[in-house]
Amino acid sequence: MSDDIYLKRTILKETVPSRHLEEGSRELRVYLPPGYNEVLSYPVVYGQDGEDLFNFGRAATLANRLIIDGELEPFILVGVDVDKKKRTSEYAPDGARHEAYARFFAEEMLPYIEDKYPVRRERRERLLIGDSLGGTVSLHLALRYPELWNRVLSLSGAFYPASQAIAARQGDLSWLQLYLYVGLQETDYETDTGVYDFVKLNREMDALLADRGADIHYVEKDGKHQWGSWQREIPDGLKHFLD
Repeated sequence: MSDDIYLKRTILKETVPSRHLEEGSRELRVYLPPGYNEVLSYPVVYGQDGEDLFNFGRAATLANRLIIDGELEPFILVGVDVDKKKRTSEYAPDGARHEAYARFFAEEMLPYIEDKYPVRRERRERLLIGDSLGGTVSLHLALRYPELWNRVLSLSGAFYPASQAIAARQGDLSWLQLYLYVGLQETDYETDTGVYDFVKLNREMDALLADRGADIHYVEKDGKHQWGSWQREIPDGLKHFLD
């Protein structure tokens, strides 16, 4: 089959008004599957770093391929954009803008999508996906809003001490399902807050969450802290939850 068929994607732009975000709104990208029909209902994946997820992660093309090839049922993918200068402040649980972002995501963005698109509203039909700090904020959204999300696909999550402290305070997490991936070449990655061993951080978070009963599929394989590695892992992560 020609690759051209996978590249015929439907991606819409949305602007969600917000009372919580100081800029007053946030841009979204919404991927609609082949054969999209408003009378049907679809599982939905909510992704951080929307622009990069679609452009560098090629998430819409990967979704098209999985659906067209019959590996997954059709689903909707929502990518929430971020201003990279404010990304750490929004995504890190101790960031100054984290509270506002979490409330926007759960209390404004989610209802906006559910009002406009035929997405399924059961918790088991929603998935959070994110890379690095995007994986971190996805986990914390689930911990904060367990009635909304219990499935998280984290790609090289930036599970710094503040995140681990929050995880350590949790009780029973048997309701939480995670796919945790980290690349083995991520042992000395330089970030805007220092140099970190992401393999160590992910192993520690895996242990913390497993001790509290979370259902975790943990993956380590060759890979760097970059979209080239995460792009290769996205299909397996999606199939783990949506198959």
